[in-house]
Amino acid sequence: MTQPILTPLEILAAGPVMPVVVVHDPEKAVPLARALVAGGLRAIEITLRTPRALEAVRAIAAEVPDAIPGVGTVLSAADLDAARAAGARFAISPGATPALLDAARRGPLPYIPAIATASELMAAMEAGFSVCKFFPAAQAGGAPALKALAGPFPHARFCPTGGIDAMSAPSYLALPNVVCVGGSWITPRAALDAGDFAAIERLARAASGLG
Repeated sequence: MTQPILTPLEILAAGPVMPVVVVHDPEKAVPLARALVAGGLRAIEITLRTPRALEAVRAIAAEVPDAIPGVGTVLSAADLDAARAAGARFAISPGATPALLDAARRGPLPYIPAIATASELMAAMEAGFSVCKFFPAAQAGGAPALKALAGPFPHARFCPTGGIDAMSAPSYLALPNVVCVGGSWITPRAALDAGDFAAIERLARAASGLG
Protein backbone atom coordinates (compact mmCIF):
# COMPACT_ATOMS: atom_id res chain seq x y z
CA MET A 1 0.00 0.00 0.00
CA THR A 2 1.33 3.40 -0.99
CA GLN A 3 1.61 5.73 1.97
CA PRO A 4 0.41 9.33 1.62
CA ILE A 5 3.03 12.05 1.32
CA LEU A 6 2.94 14.13 4.48
CA THR A 7 4.03 17.72 4.89
CA PRO A 8 6.88 18.43 7.33
CA LEU A 9 4.36 20.03 9.69
CA GLU A 10 2.13 16.93 9.59
CA ILE A 11 5.15 14.74 10.33
CA LEU A 12 6.14 16.76 13.40
CA ALA A 13 2.53 16.92 14.57
CA ALA A 14 2.29 13.10 14.66
CA GLY A 15 3.33 13.20 18.32
CA PRO A 16 4.82 15.53 20.92
CA VAL A 17 8.15 13.69 20.78
CA MET A 18 10.06 12.32 17.82
CA PRO A 19 12.32 9.47 18.93
CA VAL A 20 15.88 9.87 17.65
CA VAL A 21 17.13 6.32 17.24
CA VAL A 22 20.56 4.82 16.58
CA VAL A 23 19.99 1.29 15.26
CA HIS A 24 22.89 -1.13 15.38
CA ASP A 25 20.86 -4.28 14.75
CA PRO A 26 18.22 -3.89 12.01
CA GLU A 27 16.49 -7.07 13.16
CA LYS A 28 15.28 -5.05 16.15
CA ALA A 29 13.92 -2.24 14.01
CA VAL A 30 10.43 -3.66 13.49
CA PRO A 31 9.66 -4.54 17.13
CA LEU A 32 11.16 -1.20 18.12
CA ALA A 33 8.89 0.70 15.74
CA ARG A 34 5.87 -1.30 16.87
CA ALA A 35 6.64 -0.44 20.50
CA LEU A 36 6.96 3.25 19.69
CA VAL A 37 3.72 3.30 17.69
CA ALA A 38 1.91 1.39 20.45
CA GLY A 39 3.12 4.06 22.85
CA GLY A 40 1.70 6.83 20.67
CA LEU A 41 4.82 7.98 18.78
CA ARG A 42 4.54 7.40 15.02
CA ALA A 43 7.27 9.62 13.54
CA ILE A 44 10.68 8.03 14.10
CA GLU A 45 14.07 9.45 13.13
CA ILE A 46 16.55 6.69 12.29
CA THR A 47 19.97 8.32 12.22
CA LEU A 48 22.58 7.51 9.59
CA ARG A 49 25.14 6.86 12.30
CA THR A 50 25.45 3.12 11.80
CA PRO A 51 26.24 1.08 8.67
CA ARG A 52 22.88 -0.69 8.69
CA ALA A 53 20.57 2.22 9.43
CA LEU A 54 18.95 2.11 6.01
CA GLU A 55 18.17 -1.58 6.48
CA ALA A 56 16.24 -0.62 9.59
CA VAL A 57 14.30 2.05 7.69
CA ARG A 58 13.51 -0.41 4.91
CA ALA A 59 12.17 -2.97 7.39
CA ILE A 60 10.01 -0.46 9.25
CA ALA A 61 8.60 0.95 6.01
CA ALA A 62 7.67 -2.54 4.84
CA GLU A 63 6.30 -4.01 8.06
CA VAL A 64 4.98 -1.22 10.30
CA PRO A 65 2.44 0.71 8.22
CA ASP A 66 1.36 2.93 11.12
CA ALA A 67 4.90 4.22 11.64
CA ILE A 68 6.32 7.25 9.87
CA PRO A 69 9.99 6.31 9.45
CA GLY A 70 12.45 9.04 8.60
CA VAL A 71 16.17 9.25 8.04
CA GLY A 72 18.25 11.57 10.19
CA THR A 73 21.85 12.81 9.99
CA VAL A 74 21.26 13.59 6.31
CA LEU A 75 24.30 15.48 5.08
CA SER A 76 24.13 15.35 1.28
CA ALA A 77 21.95 14.89 -1.77
CA ALA A 78 23.17 11.28 -1.89
CA ASP A 79 21.79 10.74 1.62
CA LEU A 80 18.42 12.10 0.46
CA ASP A 81 18.39 9.67 -2.45
CA ALA A 82 19.34 6.75 -0.20
CA ALA A 83 16.63 7.66 2.30
CA ARG A 84 13.98 7.75 -0.37
CA ALA A 85 15.15 4.44 -1.86
CA ALA A 86 14.92 2.81 1.57
CA GLY A 87 11.29 3.85 1.95
CA ALA A 88 11.76 6.75 4.35
CA ARG A 89 8.83 9.13 4.51
CA PHE A 90 10.94 12.13 5.47
CA ALA A 91 14.52 13.28 5.88
CA ILE A 92 15.99 15.47 8.59
CA SER A 93 19.47 16.92 8.97
CA PRO A 94 21.64 18.37 11.75
CA GLY A 95 22.23 21.53 9.72
CA ALA A 96 21.76 22.76 6.17
CA THR A 97 23.90 23.87 3.25
CA PRO A 98 22.78 25.67 0.10
CA ALA A 99 23.43 22.49 -1.91
CA LEU A 100 21.41 20.32 0.46
CA LEU A 101 18.53 22.79 0.59
CA ASP A 102 18.50 22.94 -3.22
CA ALA A 103 18.51 19.16 -3.57
CA ALA A 104 15.72 18.80 -1.02
CA ARG A 105 13.65 21.48 -2.73
CA ARG A 106 13.94 19.67 -6.06
CA GLY A 107 13.27 16.22 -4.63
CA PRO A 108 9.99 14.60 -3.59
CA LEU A 109 10.96 13.55 -0.06
CA PRO A 110 9.66 15.80 2.74
CA TYR A 111 12.69 17.45 4.30
CA ILE A 112 13.29 19.19 7.62
CA PRO A 113 16.53 21.20 7.77
CA ALA A 114 18.17 22.20 11.03
CA ILE A 115 19.04 25.71 12.14
CA ALA A 116 20.74 27.13 15.21
CA THR A 117 20.68 30.87 14.49
CA ALA A 118 18.41 33.54 13.03
CA SER A 119 20.62 33.82 9.95
CA GLU A 120 20.41 30.09 9.31
CA LEU A 121 16.64 30.24 9.71
CA MET A 122 16.46 33.08 7.21
CA ALA A 123 18.47 31.02 4.70
CA ALA A 124 16.19 28.01 5.19
CA MET A 125 13.06 30.12 4.81
CA GLU A 126 14.49 31.78 1.74
CA ALA A 127 14.88 28.29 0.26
CA GLY A 128 11.24 27.51 1.08
CA PHE A 129 11.58 25.69 4.41
CA SER A 130 9.73 27.20 7.37
CA VAL A 131 9.50 23.98 9.40
CA CYS A 132 12.91 23.28 10.90
CA LYS A 133 14.81 21.30 13.47
CA PHE A 134 16.47 23.49 16.11
CA PHE A 135 19.80 21.84 16.83
CA PRO A 136 21.65 21.48 19.12
CA ALA A 137 18.77 22.84 21.17
CA ALA A 138 20.20 22.95 24.68
CA GLN A 139 23.57 24.27 23.54
CA ALA A 140 22.01 26.83 21.15
CA GLY A 141 20.00 28.59 23.85
CA GLY A 142 17.17 26.20 24.61
CA ALA A 143 13.57 27.28 25.00
CA PRO A 144 14.47 30.97 25.58
CA ALA A 145 16.17 31.10 22.17
CA LEU A 146 13.13 29.63 20.44
CA LYS A 147 10.88 32.06 22.26
CA ALA A 148 13.05 34.92 20.98
CA LEU A 149 12.88 33.62 17.40
CA ALA A 150 9.08 33.69 17.50
CA GLY A 151 9.04 37.48 17.37
CA PRO A 152 10.76 38.11 14.01
CA PHE A 153 9.74 34.73 12.55
CA PRO A 154 6.10 34.17 13.59
CA HIS A 155 5.42 31.61 10.87
CA ALA A 156 8.40 29.34 11.55
CA ARG A 157 7.81 26.06 13.36
CA PHE A 158 10.35 23.87 15.10
CA CYS A 159 11.37 20.48 16.40
CA PRO A 160 14.12 21.26 18.93
CA THR A 161 16.55 18.37 19.35
CA GLY A 162 19.75 17.91 21.31
CA GLY A 163 20.15 17.71 25.07
CA ILE A 164 16.41 17.35 25.67
CA ASP A 165 14.96 14.82 28.10
CA ALA A 166 11.63 14.11 29.76
CA MET A 167 12.26 16.81 32.36
CA SER A 168 13.13 19.63 29.94
CA ALA A 169 10.74 18.72 27.11
CA PRO A 170 7.68 20.48 28.60
CA SER A 171 9.44 23.85 28.60
CA TYR A 172 9.87 23.55 24.82
CA LEU A 173 6.43 22.09 24.12
CA ALA A 174 4.81 25.02 25.93
CA LEU A 175 6.03 27.36 23.17
CA PRO A 176 3.57 28.04 20.33
CA ASN A 177 6.27 27.73 17.67
CA VAL A 178 7.34 24.25 18.85
CA VAL A 179 5.42 21.36 17.28
CA CYS A 180 7.36 18.53 18.89
CA VAL A 181 10.76 17.79 20.38
CA GLY A 182 13.31 15.20 19.31
CA GLY A 183 14.93 12.98 21.88
CA SER A 184 16.86 9.77 22.37
CA TRP A 185 15.73 9.10 25.95
CA ILE A 186 12.78 7.03 24.70
CA THR A 187 15.05 4.40 23.14
CA PRO A 188 17.97 3.94 25.55
CA ARG A 189 20.82 1.78 24.26
CA ALA A 190 20.52 -0.68 27.16
CA ALA A 191 16.86 -1.37 26.40
CA LEU A 192 17.57 -1.77 22.69
CA ASP A 193 20.48 -4.13 23.30
CA ALA A 194 18.36 -6.21 25.67
CA GLY A 195 15.36 -6.23 23.33
CA ASP A 196 13.25 -4.75 26.11
CA PHE A 197 10.56 -3.34 23.88
CA ALA A 198 8.03 -3.27 26.70
CA ALA A 199 10.22 -0.71 28.48
CA ILE A 200 10.49 1.32 25.27
CA GLU A 201 6.72 1.26 24.88
CA ARG A 202 6.32 2.53 28.44
CA LEU A 203 8.78 5.36 27.76
CA ALA A 204 6.96 6.19 24.53
CA ARG A 205 3.60 6.24 26.27
CA ALA A 206 4.94 8.61 28.92
CA ALA A 207 6.45 10.84 26.22
CA SER A 208 3.23 10.91 24.21
CA GLY A 209 1.50 12.27 27.29
CA LEU A 210 3.75 15.35 27.33
CA GLY A 211 1.85 17.04 24.55
